Amino acid sequence: MAPAGEKKNILERLDAGEVVIGDGGFVFALEKRGYVKAGPWTPEAAAEHPESVRQLHREFLRAGSNVMQTFTFYASDDKLENRGQSLSFTGRQINEAACDLAREVANEGDALVAGGVSQTPAYLSGKTEEEVKAIFMKQIDVFVQKNVDFLIAEKTKKINQEKLQYFEHVEEAEWAVQVLKSSGKPVAATLCIGPEGDLNGVSPGDCAVRLVKAGADIVGINCHFDPETCVKTVKLMKEGVEKAGLKAHYMSQPLAFHTPDCGRQGFIDLPEFPFGLEPRILTRMDMHKYAREAYNAGIRYIGGCCGFEPYHIRALAEELEAERGCPPPGSEKHGSWGSALSLHTKPWVRARARRDYWEKLKPASGRPFCPSMSTPDSWGVTKGHADLMQQKEATSKEQLEALFDKAGQGH
Repeated sequence: MAPAGEKKNILERLDAGEVVIGDGGFVFALEKRGYVKAGPWTPEAAAEHPESVRQLHREFLRAGSNVMQTFTFYASDDKLENRGQSLSFTGRQINEAACDLAREVANEGDALVAGGVSQTPAYLSGKTEEEVKAIFMKQIDVFVQKNVDFLIAEKTKKINQEKLQYFEHVEEAEWAVQVLKSSGKPVAATLCIGPEGDLNGVSPGDCAVRLVKAGADIVGINCHFDPETCVKTVKLMKEGVEKAGLKAHYMSQPLAFHTPDCGRQGFIDLPEFPFGLEPRILTRMDMHKYAREAYNAGIRYIGGCCGFEPYHIRALAEELEAERGCPPPGSEKHGSWGSALSLHTKPWVRARARRDYWEKLKPASGRPFCPSMSTPDSWGVTKGHADLMQQKEATSKEQLEALFDKAGQGH
């Protein structure tokens, strides 16, 4: 137990059955705000525009987040130098700044700091286990020095030859967990997979077992798919772990986009990725449903990834207010289920001040000529493919034209 006045660590909270609300998606949120460049998606804003990162942390804290995850998404030196990118900051400088910002805001409430360890282009480029683990080890040095509360090995984006990849291979996640465990801190590991499993065909249950055996205390899913798909996949992971006679805690951090038409690689294959996804955004009512379904499935670390804004996190915290014992601070300016609409000047809007109205609503997109579903791209490009090989030079005009031709020919 934590001494009086000290915060309970992540495992103490989960062991006690507490609900831990995660934060949302920094990369997409900061890209929309003008602090992250779509394409490389690197987090130099932590050092370059710290006020932007600090403010988003504060908004998630006010919305009910119990974890401030460091904005260290893809802050490895090889990624920062990949495809002709040239920045004024090193990976270490970015990671240090991100840790300080997360700790500063976490100390404004009862939140913990999680160091997010990023995958690098090395694995998909065919580097050895030793080489890949060395990159992971370099990343955790800063997190140990800054004394984060726990570590998360999570998905990261691979932008190589304009193709994006994620933690889709459980082997790489195992390597990351083994390195993170050497820090002595609690370790969470999430994969970007759906019910079909990883890209090598390893089932969600087997993936989870391998991660737990590698040393992960918390396992789950993040990004790539919508809440419904992610909760379904975590259920399969939980079944596999229990069948193997092992124990773990479970987490879910899905997209805030509806993805019923996705293939195995998730939303990156949708033609709307990344600039046309807004019509797919989940409403706050959808988030209430997600929070309840995740809780009922035995998931106690419930958060979000790309597309999740603070109001989405507030909806999670409000849905689970009884289980958490208190509303989030952000509820001060929000009437639950639209109750504050009773103050509206228009009577037909006042008539919407009730839960059943919002639960039954089927929102329209306002786009009469747009389809409800898309046909995802399915290039079948994964580890070892020439298109995924790392290069420091900028993507050439010839390389881009070859990709444009391939896309035009239906791959």
